[in-house]
Amino acid sequence: MDVVVPVHDEETSVRAALDALATAVTSLHDAHPSTRAAVTLVLDGCTDGTAGIVGTARQADPVWRTGRLYVRTSSRVGVGRARALGTAHARTLARATPPGRHWFAHTDADSRVHPDWLVQQVDALLAGAHLLVGAVVPDPDDLDPAVLDRWRAAHPPGATLGHVHGANLGVRADADTALGGFDPVPEHEDVRLVDRARALGLDVRATTELPVVTSGRFAGRTPGGYAEHLRRTYGDAG
Repeated sequence: MDVVVPVHDEETSVRAALDALATAVTSLHDAHPSTRAAVTLVLDGCTDGTAGIVGTARQADPVWRTGRLYVRTSSRVGVGRARALGTAHARTLARATPPGRHWFAHTDADSRVHPDWLVQQVDALLAGAHLLVGAVVPDPDDLDPAVLDRWRAAHPPGATLGHVHGANLGVRADADTALGGFDPVPEHEDVRLVDRARALGLDVRATTELPVVTSGRFAGRTPGGYAEHLRRTYGDAG
């Protein structure tokens, strides 16, 4: 089990993202003691204090002091290429694992995964899925009450999943290879991968359980990402 996280200038959120992942790694060990999880961060042209915060978290949390947190640094290449770089690194770490038993869990550095998120990912692998498309919810602390009300009205309990989010996406290693990995694009690399998987008839499963809490900001890291979706759909532009 490998987690891949692209990171671009997320000094205000990366520590919370890592703390949530550390909790998820611990929960995974409790539920599946034989399964080890590693996390690869790709610092994508960071110019703020992200790197220092990651280094502090690495030393502070015993989960990361075991050496299961890897940090790769690149020039600014964009989220698609950064996610692909992280996946390639994770694949190298697990080269002794058969691709049909190796799983990549993708999230983002502005997001906090559920404590049982990695258990959910492993359960999908064991159930035979090629991909698992998960849900996200915006951090309510980031949203104006009126915007939050509009979002909640559009997402009642039991609502079906209608979007693909790189912040909550699982891919089996052999499926990733068959699909050619993530495209080196500045946005929508997640949507493109899932579209190809569905076109090829792979086992793509979707769930609204255990959503990932992601940033509710309106100014995002990509021009057409989740932040722009929130702004246009539920904000002043909606």
